[in-house]
Amino acid sequence: MKEELLSLEKEVSQKVDAVQDLKDLAEIKVYVFGKNGVITNLSKGMRDVEPNQRKEVGMLINDLRNKLENKIQEKEKLLEEKLLNEKLESEKIDITQPGKDCKVGALHPTSDVIDKLTDICVNMGFSVVEGPEIETDYYNFEAMNIPKNHPSRDMQDTFFITNEILLRSQTSAVQAREMEKRKPPFKIVCPGKTYRNDSDATHSPVFHQLEGLVVDENISMADLKSMLLTLMKRLYGEDTVIRFRPSFFPFTEPSIEVDLTCPTCHGKGCSICKGTGMLELLGAGIVNPKVLEMSGIDSKKYRGFAFGFGLDRAGMLLNNISNIKSLFKNDIRFLEQMKGER
Repeated sequence: MKEELLSLEKEVSQKVDAVQDLKDLAEIKVYVFGKNGVITNLSKGMRDVEPNQRKEVGMLINDLRNKLENKIQEKEKLLEEKLLNEKLESEKIDITQPGKDCKVGALHPTSDVIDKLTDICVNMGFSVVEGPEIETDYYNFEAMNIPKNHPSRDMQDTFFITNEILLRSQTSAVQAREMEKRKPPFKIVCPGKTYRNDSDATHSPVFHQLEGLVVDENISMADLKSMLLTLMKRLYGEDTVIRFRPSFFPFTEPSIEVDLTCPTCHGKGCSICKGTGMLELLGAGIVNPKVLEMSGIDSKKYRGFAFGFGLDRAGMLLNNISNIKSLFKNDIRFLEQMKGER
């Protein structure tokens, strides 16, 4: 029996030494330790060994099993290392070679103007806040002093989901929510998507607004003009001039429309501004005391000013874009042009 085991050890060792890949080694493992493997059969044959020899033979078989297991495991480790090294060699990258050119993109014009405006406002002490795009009638209208059946509702073609739920038509709804939560003084800006049933070269059913609100003691129209002039100069250039015109908004009193010098011709007159040198960009005004009171703010102690404008239009003026629909088309020619403008 001892000679038989030594012969088997020599046979298997030679096969393991000669094997060159893991597949062949797996076949040897089956041959030795499989269901019908030689070691398995030797263990099964123990019942035919004389009782007085079983202990010695069992020890010899176990010793052989351990030797062959160690032998095969060492070979398996060597083959795995060899395979890994070959894979690493084949996948090696020469980092000294020049890299391939990659196309560099650019921010969408609307995203770009949102980032620029919010950065300017944050530097002026504003906090940036957001709110839900699916809004209630109360926050979108009533909290802004626009009760049901008010004529100014006709100015906005609103997308209603139910009688009380709608897609917000203005980011003023965020201001109403924030006024309920904050204690004066505070300065906030609210950028975000808004929705109205309107579509032409300068209007889209889905568009973006940024509205700002400042509430403090002794707020005046002079504060509003100073802040807006600084904002427009930082966005469109130091030569920018703004002009106030009387207007009407239910949530501000007095209310104004704000014009600025055309960023394209710088006030000289062109096709963009129809030769006037000025462009209407935003609405603003002193917050109506009723709006403050509805939000729980003492209108006898505090005043506020608010302003708001379309970000898509602001981005169009910044990039000389004539049609708002260009902002929503995946036209590669337009996208390449925008990349060139950056």
